Formats: sequence, structure tokens, C-alpha cells
Amino acid sequence: MEAISKIAGQSIHLPLRFLLEFGSHGKFGVICMQSFGMACIYIDIKVKKVQKKKIMQKRHTDRKMYFHDLEVTSQEYYIDYVSAYTKLTPESSILEVGCGEGGNLAPFARLGCRVTGVDIAECRIKDAKAYFSEISDTATFACCDFMKCPMPNRDEDKYDVILLHDVIEHIPAKEPFLAHIKNFLKPTGVLFVGFPVWQMPFGGHQQICKNKFCSHLPFIHLLPNPLYKLLLKMCKESSGTIKELMSIKECRTSIELFEHLIHKCGYSVTDQKLWFINPHYKQKFHLTPRLLPHWMWKLKYSRDFFTTSCWYVLSNQTKK
Repeated sequence: MEAISKIAGQSIHLPLRFLLEFGSHGKFGVICMQSFGMACIYIDIKVKKVQKKKIMQKRHTDRKMYFHDLEVTSQEYYIDYVSAYTKLTPESSILEVGCGEGGNLAPFARLGCRVTGVDIAECRIKDAKAYFSEISDTATFACCDFMKCPMPNRDEDKYDVILLHDVIEHIPAKEPFLAHIKNFLKPTGVLFVGFPVWQMPFGGHQQICKNKFCSHLPFIHLLPNPLYKLLLKMCKESSGTIKELMSIKECRTSIELFEHLIHKCGYSVTDQKLWFINPHYKQKFHLTPRLLPHWMWKLKYSRDFFTTSCWYVLSNQTKK
């Protein structure tokens, strides 16, 4: 089943699973999302059967599936994107901060690169070591607070590529965090950062909610804190889920905030991509990734509502 959405004059086919994620219910429905009068999504679908299993929640509970999804996306998109700015060889050293189970690192390891992953969650590192036992015997994983990791003294001990994927939006003190990462990057190295923009429909990560209504409702994370928390309590979300969602709201990251911070920390922007359809949605919803129309990239604040993922390639060298 498909619906056709017209965004900036482009027709985009959206499969049923994507529509369900964005709040489609009933036999016939119409969803209209308007932000600054720039976009509307009209949906006219007939739903024969609503799947009982929540796809997004399954991916968060089935970590092997999540690992595989990240591995495929990294292989199809991250490798080519990063290698356009630095040559990847068996001599290349790759670090991922907030690596989880290490799915993003797997394709780099298969190329022979020396990969290292750090994460504060012990269970994620345990899974990463188990998964990588079949991929690489040289991969290194450590459970630690990255901010407490000692800085390398020599350039040869630093990294050619550092990956920061879906992490920065969870960090409260972003400026010292980004400044600390800079100390681990070789003078000729690159930092790849990808993150979901706070203002986009599910920028609050509300898809992790157990309640079907909350997990499918876009933009609720933009409600004032008291109303947002009240809604979550009314939907009987656990205190742990509410705490996590409120933490994400506190740490929210917009394009404008991120660009301000990287310039303040002395990074140079080598490349930028603003995605209307996140490349990871190819695995989740079988959607073809699409960049936001380039003319919208310059529309500060408005662009945030339509960008499901931001990509940046940053350099350690400040342009003169």
C-alpha cells in the first residue's frame, strides 16, 4: 500500500509501514502536517490489517536486528561518504564514540581498518564483542565514559576517522564533548557526525513509547514540558521511559545549535547533507533516501522541521 506525498513539488511514495510510524490509524485517514505553510502530506489509504508488532520497538529490543540494520546502512552510505574525504586502508584507524553494538563499524572492519568502539553501556559493549567475534579479531571495544578517556600524546596514536552517529542529541554538555573529540583526531583526520534534528516529527524519540498512541504521534515532543510529561503519564508510560524522553528533550539538538558549536570548537565543515528521508529508513521502511531540496538548506529554523537526519564531515583544521 502506498500514499503519495507532495513535498516541495516532488511526489514521494510512502509505504504503509512508514505511514503507521507517522500516526496513520483507521480505515481511511488524512494526515496534514504543516510547518511554516511549506508542506502538507495528504494520505488516502485503506488499511486492511494493522500490524500488531511495532516495528520500531522490535528494532530496539532485538539488538541483533538493530546491529544488522546499522551495518547495512553503514556499508551502503557511510563508507562511500567518508572515503570521499579520506582514503580507507588497512592502516586507517577508526573510532566510534557511542558505538552501541558496533553495527556502524562492521563495514570498516571488513575493509581491514583498525576499529575501536567506546560506549558507556556495558551490555552494548558485551554484545559488540560477541558480534565482532565473527567479523574481526582486531576490533577493540571499551566500556567507559568517553569524557574520562585520556587524550593521545602522539599524532600516530590518534584516529583517521571518528564516527559520531545518533549520539550528540543525547549529550547535555555538547561543547566540551566536541572539544574533547577534537583531541583524538589526527591533523588530517575527519569527523563524521550524523543526528536527527530535534524539530522533525520524531525528533523526541517518542517511538520508544510502549503506548501505541504516543509512539505513533508526531511532534508531541515539542509540547511544553508539563503538557508533554502529562501526556506521557496519561498514556501510562513507565517512569524510566518518561525520564529518558525528558532527558532527550533537555539535550535537544537543532541544526543551528550544532553549527554554532562546531565553529566555536574550531572545526571546519568539509561537507554537509540534510536528508528529508533518512538513509536508515531504507532498512526500516524500504524507503528510497532523499535529500532535502537544496534551496531549503538555507532556510534557517524552517529546515529543521523537514530534516530527519543531518550529516557533517568535519575537519580538525580551521580554514584560513
